[in-house]
Amino acid sequence: MSLFPQSERRQLELFSCNPTPAGIRDYQDLMAFPFFSLAKGRRIKPLLYDRDGVIIKVEAVPEYGMATIWDADMLIWAASQIMDARNRGEPTSRLLRFMPHQFLRFANRPTGKLGYERLRAALDRLQSTTIQTSIRSDDLNLNPVRKSKRLHRFSWINEWSELIVNGGYSRGMEIVLPDWFYQGVINENWVLAIDPAYFDLTGGIERWLYRLARKHGGRSEHGWGFSFKVLYEKSGSLARFSNFAIDLRRLAKNQSLPGYNLSLTTDLRGNECLNVTRIAF
Repeated sequence: MSLFPQSERRQLELFSCNPTPAGIRDYQDLMAFPFFSLAKGRRIKPLLYDRDGVIIKVEAVPEYGMATIWDADMLIWAASQIMDARNRGEPTSRLLRFMPHQFLRFANRPTGKLGYERLRAALDRLQSTTIQTSIRSDDLNLNPVRKSKRLHRFSWINEWSELIVNGGYSRGMEIVLPDWFYQGVINENWVLAIDPAYFDLTGGIERWLYRLARKHGGRSEHGWGFSFKVLYEKSGSLARFSNFAIDLRRLAKNQSLPGYNLSLTTDLRGNECLNVTRIAF
């Protein structure tokens, strides 16, 4: 029996999370495209991306602001739980129940009062942020000449609840994931393992760049490279391009990404580029 009032939960089987899932998993589409604010301050301006047939529009409400790349840790937690259960042959669901301190430890966050408050704020942003995208929405019944695409619209979390008992103690949380995210995660070809050191990265661009590197470079010894201009477009950052470029140069100088080596080059057109290669072990 659920601890919380019934709504969409009535149609879903409850999935109780494992306190310590085996491995950390991330969803490739969230790694490759701009879906989150990279700033710690509140972002209200919509995020718009339209490149190579991929359309993304992310909108926020003023009260909460846009979901950030730190808030996305909750989706990494969810993907890790789902894949852990699948690997053990257990059933999964879009309805997840967990204890807050389990997530906070997983994401290497403080487990005191401030950690709980920040988690609740993150869930509010994830629930109130809306996404519209053409990713995974090709429909064979649409007109092939016009190359039409069907746009999916959803929030990162359909709803969330917390049971708080006398004294202000949390007895657990439940979240309902959107079907778009859940269907992507249960296809194991669209999920990648990430380094636990990812949670130690404090900068938004650092976190975004690591996920992009992991998606594109994987474990290839040759790695990959993009011009600063393409990276700027793929990031969805609100920073000025000049400041974004300064951040990339700083990351390359400090070698900030766990497991990857960063180097700066120039292409034939004179554009500054960032090359990323996997560090051999």
